[in-house]
Amino acid sequence: MTVDYRGTTALITGASSGLGAEFARQLARRGANVVLVARRLDRLTQLAAELHEEHGITATPLEADLVEPGAVDRVVATVTERGLTISSLVNNAGFGTRGRFDEEDPARIHEEITLNVTALVDLTRALLPGLYSAGRGSLITVASTAAYQPVPYMAVYGATKAFVLSFTEALWVEAQGTGLRVLALSPGATRTEFFDIAGESARVGAFREPRDVVAAALRKLDGRNPGPSMIDGARNRATAISTRLMRRRGVAALTGRIMAPDQE
Repeated sequence: MTVDYRGTTALITGASSGLGAEFARQLARRGANVVLVARRLDRLTQLAAELHEEHGITATPLEADLVEPGAVDRVVATVTERGLTISSLVNNAGFGTRGRFDEEDPARIHEEITLNVTALVDLTRALLPGLYSAGRGSLITVASTAAYQPVPYMAVYGATKAFVLSFTEALWVEAQGTGLRVLALSPGATRTEFFDIAGESARVGAFREPRDVVAAALRKLDGRNPGPSMIDGARNRATAISTRLMRRRGVAALTGRIMAPDQE
């Protein structure tokens, strides 16, 4: 039941580093052409050259800051103008901020919601009819273990990832019978640039490597009846399941003690 990506094209956001770059590498290894979307064109160009040389696929770097108004429309227009048919979509772009909500920068909060939620929804809506028509690819959204409980001191980030998880699981139902495989991937702490923004102290648990997280997600999609979601790593799965056995107030209080700035 391995998904056959050969000759198809996958669009990956946040592709300049971390999980996005690793999704590009592993999909290219499986024969997919890739459209690499991120802000840092130099990194995208370097990665595109690497993937073309190693796997003989077509890799298209596409510079875009998805926080900017109209950015998603411009990405879709460029893809259309170049005659690219997108069969798979990896919604990976996102970031998290940390601190007391009343002390956070309102503009930065708005950017966080725009990138993690609005741009993801807009891009998915724009490309989903084509994904259904292709009928052989994958829709992957990167959520987080933060989606499974409220996260004091990362309140906005946790809430955006809870949205992503719920949104993707709903699309999994709607996609039944289309041939499109849908998965919400929830990593825990992963060795990426995420912590350059959120801070090292935002990490809970041991780091996982991007290659292992991506490989686990693609194996999940290769299964006979995959989806709608997965939590990467056995310890992370156990922790997320345990929160469902507790009262919501207890979960929030416990998470708050773990994430409180005075614990740094």
